[in-house]
Amino acid sequence: MRATHRTVAVIGQGYVGLPLALQAVRAGFQVIGLEVDEERVRRLRRNDSYVEDVSDLDLMNASDSGRYRVTSDFADAAGFDVAIISVPTPLTDGEPDLSAVVGASAALAPLIKPGALVVLESTTYPGTTEDVVAPLLEQGSGLTAGVDFLLGYSPERIDPGNASWTFAKTPKLVSGVNDASRAAVQEFFDAIVDRTVAVSGTREAELAKLLENTFRSVNIALVNETAMFAADLGIDIWEAIRAAGTKPFGFMPFTPGPGVGGHCLPIDPIYLDWLSRERTGRSLGFVNLANDINRGMPDYVVQRLGDALKKRDRLLADSRVLLLGLSYKANSSDMRESPALDVAHRLVEAGARVRAVEPGLASAPVGLDVELAALTEEELAAADITVLLTDHDCFDYDLVASASQHVFDTRNRLRDRAVERI
Repeated sequence: MRATHRTVAVIGQGYVGLPLALQAVRAGFQVIGLEVDEERVRRLRRNDSYVEDVSDLDLMNASDSGRYRVTSDFADAAGFDVAIISVPTPLTDGEPDLSAVVGASAALAPLIKPGALVVLESTTYPGTTEDVVAPLLEQGSGLTAGVDFLLGYSPERIDPGNASWTFAKTPKLVSGVNDASRAAVQEFFDAIVDRTVAVSGTREAELAKLLENTFRSVNIALVNETAMFAADLGIDIWEAIRAAGTKPFGFMPFTPGPGVGGHCLPIDPIYLDWLSRERTGRSLGFVNLANDINRGMPDYVVQRLGDALKKRDRLLADSRVLLLGLSYKANSSDMRESPALDVAHRLVEAGARVRAVEPGLASAPVGLDVELAALTEEELAAADITVLLTDHDCFDYDLVASASQHVFDTRNRLRDRAVERI
């Protein structure tokens, strides 16, 4: 069946679901974007994007095509050919929270017709597709997964703000509960991305997603811990990383920073450890150690700021601190699990007067007692210490170096006598 004759329902119109939905529109599919947040629905209907990888023009083009419709009513997806579940899977009290996946699955189930395809994209632990989603879909539809309808898993690999590895260009893992399901998942994604990679089962694909991000978390923790050790010994960790990176095999450079953020790195390793404890009774010590190190980096940054101020006969309490960047990564407005927010909270708790420059925000995040400011010579000069937490390309680094009294750089973007690096 040609794309123009197929209806795709994408549940969740956030950082993952919205780029996927618009890419499916470009490929010629009829797309229904399901979103439970009514304010998001209103914004999408007036072509007002809240996802940085999707422009207002992208939304306008999708809307003008007549193939993209946004709704909060699941009944509007009745008769779909393909449904993609792209909803959040956060942690609640330190454990996986699949309530959004469960809710989406239960709502989709009565709408499934024989021959339809359902794909879970949300990051989760191995077994979710077969042990959680499949029973819900079967119970609500009266159909059997892999027999009457097709079911698969294809983990998201969205990297917000990455212009090189976009949704379409990033290889897509595809899997199914049986061969027919896997083939259907692959056929669909072959139509909207450049390359798909088939995986034998959904559990292997689910584990692959967790492994990708746990690998990064562990290696970032290693270099974070090494950076703390190097600072104590007066060694330039950044030069050591550059030097080690010249080895053409057996080494992959990672860089230290104020911690890890985004939906994946602070959460996925905990999913992995939770499953190990649930199924085997063993905790993943290596993974937990990495989590502890990365979670401790905001405290370490605040400690270093206090030390830097003491050397200049100032106390952190009542010092004026200017933070550059609050999002979790450069050139992104994504605040999810951002370590910069943790640093800001700790500074406020320590009694510092904190201001922040964050071009991606119109106002400070709810619950954060920080005043937003513009990056000006006067603002920099008024701060007792300036802290580079997120190295957005739009920042004037020459101005930061020349106008600041002292800079603590967690991203290695500055070189100046008044700059101290993590």
